Amino acid sequence: MNMKRKPKAPGEVLETQFMQPNQITQKELASHTGWTRKHVNELCKGKARVTIDTALILGKAFGTGPDYWLELQQAVDIWDALHSEKRKERLESIVPLMKMVAA
Repeated sequence: MNMKRKPKAPGEVLETQFMQPNQITQKELASHTGWTRKHVNELCKGKARVTIDTALILGKAFGTGPDYWLELQQAVDIWDALHSEKRKERLESIVPLMKMVAA
């Protein structure tokens, strides 16, 4: 996977593609979902991750299904992992198994 640009965080997508076009405030989303306004704010600001429970609720609320939200979160998680210096070093030290079997 070669992603040069960090994918949009699920919270950014939530805010720009779902809440703003439908004029839904953080307070309204919090009330509708049973979340605190703080949780919605942290989600929108990328400070809270999309968990399975979060994805289930967002999927139901916006008619997308949970996979949509989990895939957005996964893309960010993979990008973060691939751009972590510690993980880069670790990954570079691993030889693909298929090459070892063929050798």
